[in-house]
Formats: sequence, C-alpha cells, structure tokens
Amino acid sequence: MKATRKRRVVLLGSTGSIGCSTLKVARELPDHIEIVGLAANGSIEKLAQQARETGVRHVAIYDVTKEAALRALLPENVILHAGAEGLAELATLTDADIVLIAIVGTAGLQPALAAIEAGKDLAIASKEILVMAGEVITNAARCKGVTLLPVDSEHNAIFQCLDGHRGGEKEISRLILTASGGPFRKLPADQLAHVTPEQALKHPTWDMGPKITIDSATLFNKGLEMIEARWLFGIGMERIDVVIHPQSIIHSMVEFTDGSVLAQMSRTDMCFPIQYALTWPDRMRGGLQPLDFPALAKLEFEAPRHEDFPALALARKAGLTGGTLPAVFNAANEVAVEAFRCGKLSFPGIWHCVSAVMEAHEVQPSSTLEAVVAADQWARETVSDILAGG
Repeated sequence: MKATRKRRVVLLGSTGSIGCSTLKVARELPDHIEIVGLAANGSIEKLAQQARETGVRHVAIYDVTKEAALRALLPENVILHAGAEGLAELATLTDADIVLIAIVGTAGLQPALAAIEAGKDLAIASKEILVMAGEVITNAARCKGVTLLPVDSEHNAIFQCLDGHRGGEKEISRLILTASGGPFRKLPADQLAHVTPEQALKHPTWDMGPKITIDSATLFNKGLEMIEARWLFGIGMERIDVVIHPQSIIHSMVEFTDGSVLAQMSRTDMCFPIQYALTWPDRMRGGLQPLDFPALAKLEFEAPRHEDFPALALARKAGLTGGTLPAVFNAANEVAVEAFRCGKLSFPGIWHCVSAVMEAHEVQPSSTLEAVVAADQWARETVSDILAGG
C-alpha cells in the first residue's frame, strides 16, 4: 500500500464490535481515514444510523429480506446494494483504497476475492477467510500485488514485529500467539461438562461478539489464529505456538533464530490493531491511550492445558494436513458453537463434534474456492447429522 494522506475504506460488517471500533478510529482520524461504504448482515437501524453519521454514498445489506425496510431508513442520495452480490459491489468501489472485512462466517470470502481482483488492499478481521481459503486468497493477492493487512490483535502484533524485518522467513524461529486462557483457564477438567453458555460468554479481558467469545473459552479461537498465521506470514504450523497470557497486554511475539524475542504491547482495545492496519505503513496520533506500566503490576505466562482443551491440537492437525481440512475444522466448530449456545450440545461436546467430523472427512486439495465451499457445506451437514443422532 502506498502512503497517502487519506485512506478511503469500505467496511463490511460495520454493525459488529470490530465495525463499531473501526468507525471510532475513523472519527479520531478524520484527516487520514474516510469511510466510503458500509455493509451489515441485518441490523438495519444501526446501519442506517451509521450511514447518516458517516455520510457514505454506498450501503449494503446482506439479508435481502430487509432491503426495503433499510431503504426507507436511508437518505435518498445513498445507493443501496443487497445480498452477496451487493457485498461484492461494495468491495470493488472505485472510491475505495482498502476493504476491511469483519463479517463472521463464509460470507466474507466472495467480497474478499472481488476486492483483490479489483486491486484493493484487504484488512482482514474475519478468520474464516484465511482459515478456509488461505491458499486461494494468498495466491490471488500475490498475483494482484495486493497487501493483506491483519486486524486480529495477535496477527497485527506479529505484523508489527516483522514490519521492516529484512532477514526473511529463514531468521524466524517461532511465531508465539498469546491467549488470555478464557474464563475457564483454571476450571478443573471434570467441571467443563457443566459449563453454560452464559458462563462461556463472560470473557475476562476482551469485549467481543458471542461466537468469538465462546471460541476464546474453548481455545478454538487460538486454533483458528494458528492456521491464519500460517497463511499470513508463510510460516509452517510446526513453528507456530500458543502461550497463555491472562493480562492480554502482550498481543503476540516473534522469536528469531538468535533467541531474541520481539513482542507488541498495548491496552486491550481493538482500536489499536484496527488503526495500525488502516494507517500502515504510517503511525498516527489518534485517541488511543498508552500503557501505564507501573499500573500493570505483573505479566504472567503459562502453557495451555492441551489435554483439557484439545482445540489447539485439532487446529495443528488441520493446518499440517492442509487441503480442505482447515475449512472442515472451521465449519464444524461454527455449527457446534451455535448448538452449544442453543443448549443442544455440551461445552466439551464442541471439540468432540469437531474431532469426529475431521476424522470422517476425505481431504481434498484446496486450490479452488469451489472445493473449499463444498468442504464447508459437507462439514455443516455432517455436524447436523451428528446432532440429530444420524
């Protein structure tokens, strides 16, 4: 990405937590960031309010059944796009320099590829894009000379640690992703079966959406990040590790071959990685507050409980196997998490279900989007069969 005075941003997933934080960053840096397009799944009142506040000319709604109701809420001069096609139209706006994708699930894949094809840089907050279709996305970005900018705090931290590093992949020993450990870090293994959705939704340090919060409690979130890091940074899964860091102040680290470790630190506020992704390669003075080191008191680290929380081992298996298995890992977890939220599956049932689906899958090459989507659909149907007792 070339350094410019103002970055023109299309924001897909504007009504979620990442989207709202992105709009906050844009408000703090009006001379450097301009929002030119907004899209959401179905929260039409909130989306219309955001459109009025930002003054955008283009808005998209993924749920086509709400198109007419949204149209009635928008100013007349706003162009409304709808459905999957509408997201792709927004992702290719000529006015945009960069597309930030914060859509949960598979709906972000097509607009991501459309943005890359149109030569837009891509800020990625949706793990599914690279977990499911890392090979497809990274190959397309390479061919178009497009920059992939990580928004996840962990990957953004690694991106910052590696920014300007001249030694290349051969000088990197390990990528170390930090994890808070979630609300059940100290809970005895024999009590995990009694965990309720309400308990799993109480994250100790981050304010996030329900799906990602439960993923943090199971450590599936960290497993997804391991696979995502493999594609973002071109590092083999065998060199990507996880360490529990309850304070969530160090967001991730890079260990180099000489034993030196670089770490990125900041407050637990998603506005930090969002701002860096949108202003890179520059750093701007926005409304973010620096760390108060004396107030930190201590920083703790511990190893994950691999046997009690098998998500990391399942993720490593998926990443090492490659092909369509990461897409199956992701989709099976997504359906299992929703089943847990609805009371149809126990907390440990999430990883038992994912493991069973992975074992049943016949891995195929993931070089095409069609293969990835087919594997995703197969995994969802297989989990549904398991839940139905089939």
